[in-house]
Amino acid sequence: MKVIFMGTPDFAVPVLEQLQEAGHEVVLVVTQPDKPKGRGKSLCFSPVKEKALANHLPVYQPESLKEEEALQTLMQYPADIIVVVAFGQILPKSILELPKYGCINVHASLLPKYRGAAPIQWAVINGEKVSGVTTMQMDAGLDTGDILLQEAITLQEKETAGSLFERLSLAGAKLAVQTLTKLEQGDIRPQKQKEEEATLTRQIKKELGRLNFYNTAKELECLIRGLNPWPSAYTYLNGKTFKIWEAEVVEKPKEAAPGTICVLSKKECVVACKEDALSLKTVQLEGKKRMEIEAFLRGFPLEKGVTLGG
Repeated sequence: MKVIFMGTPDFAVPVLEQLQEAGHEVVLVVTQPDKPKGRGKSLCFSPVKEKALANHLPVYQPESLKEEEALQTLMQYPADIIVVVAFGQILPKSILELPKYGCINVHASLLPKYRGAAPIQWAVINGEKVSGVTTMQMDAGLDTGDILLQEAITLQEKETAGSLFERLSLAGAKLAVQTLTKLEQGDIRPQKQKEEEATLTRQIKKELGRLNFYNTAKELECLIRGLNPWPSAYTYLNGKTFKIWEAEVVEKPKEAAPGTICVLSKKECVVACKEDALSLKTVQLEGKKRMEIEAFLRGFPLEKGVTLGG
């Protein structure tokens, strides 16, 4: 097929790669405009743009697809289908109806669950046992189109948002190729989403990472993994930001108040929660590098009974 590819972050790159490897002709890559980054505010290319340029593909970066100029530009690149992966803009009806096979989206959840932003992180935060990827025939709604194909993936015990991101990205690339093959063969029966099962996620913000030890240890352990690598879970220690990168749920000693260090040794630091406790494994104090708890305790002595989060 002739494909217009729309995507922006790392998650979309494997899809672009595998579409080309499968023999599809990518006639145009559409990605978000370059953004200033770092102290120097130099313009930074999106990962998809970097891959497109490396593969000598034409790149288009509209501020908005709703402008007539965008439609006219896309019409200069006749395509059978538009493949969209974490692009970052809403597609107007004029573009949705432009190619023969319409527009398909590769979404990182088992729709209709986890429509909207950050489905990978929310799956981990919410303690899901299974996630997956969906290819969907796009319509005017937010992730409401008909389901084409799906692949489920079982989350590992220590799954982080970062590790699940990588696994779903690769699974999504394979599923995208399968979807195009089956569409060409007329071998797909689109399935309507069950609206009564739909959930809509919200964007992840940094403040979500502040740990409230009046939640259960299991809830916090899932939050820690779900916000790894960004924006990370944190609390405060002696007025400084104290990031928790990895922790395990353990039994809490009786009468230990939430947020207090209730068990402490040269190799272990346990913080009480509403239910059970968290044994800290990998931490990072403001201005310092990430380190294992044993190494941290050698350089930053703590006392049992100290309260985190103040």
